[in-house]
Amino acid sequence: MMPSDSWSPQSWRTKPIQQAPSYPDAAALGEVERTLAGFPPLVFAGEARKLKRALAKVAAGDAFLLQGGDCAESFAEHSADNIRDFFRVFLQMAVVLTFAGASPVVKIGRIAGQFAKPRTNPTENVNGVELPIYRGDIVNDMEFTAKGRTPDPSRQLEAYRQSAATLNLLRAFAWGGYANLENAHRWMLGFVADSPQSERYAEVAGRLTQELDFMRAIGLDPEAHEQLSRTDFYTSHEALLLGFEQAMTRVDSTTGDYYATSGHMIWIGDRTRQFDHAHVEYCRGVKNPLGLKCGPSLKPADLLRLIDLLNPANEPGRLTLITRFGADKVGELLPALVRAVQREGRSIVWSCDPMHGNTISANGYKTRPFDRIMAEISAFFSVHRAEGTHAGGVHLEMTGKNVTECTGGAREITAGDLSSRYHTYCDPRLNAEQAIEVAFLVAELLKAERDHAKAG
Repeated sequence: MMPSDSWSPQSWRTKPIQQAPSYPDAAALGEVERTLAGFPPLVFAGEARKLKRALAKVAAGDAFLLQGGDCAESFAEHSADNIRDFFRVFLQMAVVLTFAGASPVVKIGRIAGQFAKPRTNPTENVNGVELPIYRGDIVNDMEFTAKGRTPDPSRQLEAYRQSAATLNLLRAFAWGGYANLENAHRWMLGFVADSPQSERYAEVAGRLTQELDFMRAIGLDPEAHEQLSRTDFYTSHEALLLGFEQAMTRVDSTTGDYYATSGHMIWIGDRTRQFDHAHVEYCRGVKNPLGLKCGPSLKPADLLRLIDLLNPANEPGRLTLITRFGADKVGELLPALVRAVQREGRSIVWSCDPMHGNTISANGYKTRPFDRIMAEISAFFSVHRAEGTHAGGVHLEMTGKNVTECTGGAREITAGDLSSRYHTYCDPRLNAEQAIEVAFLVAELLKAERDHAKAG
């Protein structure tokens, strides 16, 4: 079924576009896009529909969305160990939220496709030399040379190959026994084992083991219940490079609808959400669950217009609004958006990105203070409690690696510590220990939200 207003997978090309790299060889770019169009899909329409149903439960207040992963994936760091360590931390966070927060968790990674990054400036000047800005490994190289910074379309083929390999491993982990809740004690990463979070997590895992033992004692076999032995895990990325997205767009044979098969969920960034521009045009026509980043400049009337474009049927689970204001602005700016959406009866998921509005500079490094991240999440929950709406999720930039990129946390990473293990290609990420600490905070907020609802 063709979307209205003459939408097609290429209709975005008739619109103005922001954040688009300038490829010097149009013929080479076209050849790569044609090649990608013949490749198998990375994800399938049925999986995207299943995610949409899960997100509909989040919109109704019956589940919670955990979305997180790398700021920008890098070709050089693509390895089985890195994927496994990220997945382990994600599972630990989900266990904390499910068990301690008493809420089903929808799990979506920023992985297997998060290779492109929007940038503030198109160029970078180093020692008087000006070159194109680094836009992620799918576009160009971080190395500051003319060759490295020239957008190269062949990188899209490598991004596809790495995404396919990552998805293959994630599916094996999620469905092949690794995600079995019997393994909850074994998911602890080595460097987290002696942290303040390890004792809290071990307590949760111990209670979980007792519950599983109780099931066996009364004659129920946990292995016979899929929900305990495997998990649903979905992928997502910012749909920034629209030529790549168009090439990966497919018609679902069972419904006749178009789906972006590059990831289960795609989102529109705060820099590319102009309602009459290319990114909104592309995303409105595919049937995947969509995300929309909502920054401080977004006005309630413009948000409603975007919702009408992206979710005209008001379909639950179709659209997630990912707010990114900063700890000092969320209490001021979020309520007006929430009230406008509520007033118009729009069915959406509200999720909090506490990372992008809290970036500062310290000792020459971009960083994010952990207390500001926590403060924005807490304020996000407070606003929703006051407005009678559901704080539906969190959207985090995080890694399973022992990095020192965000200051603070239980180990009190300082500005002076940043240089020791600062590995990010773009923005600072929570390390595994900090990510688990966030999960415990959110679990407490979810429990308070549930208690408040019962009292009301």
